[in-house]
Amino acid sequence: MIVVVMGVSGSGKTTIGKLLASELDWDFADADDFHPQANVQKMAAGIPLTDQDRAPWLQRLRQVIFERLSANQNLVLACSALKASYRELLAVDPEGMLFVYLKGSYELIASRMLERKGHFMKEEMLKSQFDALEEPGGAFVVEISEEPSAIVKRIRQKLGA
Repeated sequence: MIVVVMGVSGSGKTTIGKLLASELDWDFADADDFHPQANVQKMAAGIPLTDQDRAPWLQRLRQVIFERLSANQNLVLACSALKASYRELLAVDPEGMLFVYLKGSYELIASRMLERKGHFMKEEMLKSQFDALEEPGGAFVVEISEEPSAIVKRIRQKLGA
């Protein structure tokens, strides 16, 4: 099973993903770690990525998902997956995957981002993320105003774990 914890930057993907993986005793991966250095440099400079920038990154993530599913290895993947076309590309086997959408208001997420230190994504770029976001129809939606432990509990219930 692959659980993709998705949403805009600052929604809690890494926090929720790591906690969920720990509770399930599954591996965790952060999609940010798969970006080419050129993408990281653009984002650090406050330049939003284009679909062309994201293409090799998405292909690499698709390969990771395929390899994990083929080996029957569980994984929690924190990944923005903002557009439907990205999620379609990543959905190697929809039966073996669950997309969890961490949903929150711009104001809440912006306030959280102001508290973060040492992350390449800047609060100024949050608007571009919300502009690009195509809310998923088939994902399990969780409101991020809840405590992380409550969010993880809801996801685990959805998984039957």
